[in-house]
Amino acid sequence: MELDDAYANAPYIPGAADYPPRWQTEADAYRTRLAVSGKARLGLMYGHGTRQALDLFLPDGLVQGLVVFVHGGYWMRFDRSDWSHLAEGARLHGWAVALPSYDLCPRVTIPDITRQVAQAISVAAREVEGPIHLTGHSAGGQQVARMCAAGVLPEDVASRLGHVMPISPVADLRPLLKTSMNQQLGLDEAMAESESPVLQPAPSCKTTVWVGAEERPAFLDQARWLAEAWGAGHVVEPDRHHFDVVEGLADPDSRMTKALLSL
Repeated sequence: MELDDAYANAPYIPGAADYPPRWQTEADAYRTRLAVSGKARLGLMYGHGTRQALDLFLPDGLVQGLVVFVHGGYWMRFDRSDWSHLAEGARLHGWAVALPSYDLCPRVTIPDITRQVAQAISVAAREVEGPIHLTGHSAGGQQVARMCAAGVLPEDVASRLGHVMPISPVADLRPLLKTSMNQQLGLDEAMAESESPVLQPAPSCKTTVWVGAEERPAFLDQARWLAEAWGAGHVVEPDRHHFDVVEGLADPDSRMTKALLSL
């Protein structure tokens, strides 16, 4: 299809095939370590499907608030267990970190995923007091941005949002209508518009759009479109591509972690 290459990341990332198994290995080791120390609550159900569950990682001291990370994969791949280690940066600053899974396309639609993510955040919010900061990568960036729209989150949860940081988000879904992946996504024009954060009103909470400088032009455009539409902060991180741009979340001293936790 016309835009398949524009939204293809792996062919342009050296060693792309090595990343998913590396993520999984690091995430597995992290879950084991946190479970042994009593700081992991794994498999908390927020819905009825087997994928409608989240993992919650707790800090060692007093809880400062809740971070939620929503994974990417073009709404068709991965689950929370591939990304557990990304909780560590915020956790070491005293934040609880929730990572939900969700059902994948084509079994469900993107609007279904939006409803599931909102439910996951609402359940995590009942477990942890304090401000809520949201971040997500790629399709997960679209999801956390969607949470800023009026009525998506319950008002008592939405009122706690302190910072939303979409990372390399697909902020405008309309170009995906011209990709072959839409055979799985099942988007039509109306759905693409309703699920595009770039078409939402700017939220009242702090927002920062983050993207790697070495990403595909389409993702640089997507990030810029959202930042401009919302008047949001816009960080283009040097020497980062679409697969390694999220690694800063695992580091408590990274610019990304410090930005996420800021108000």
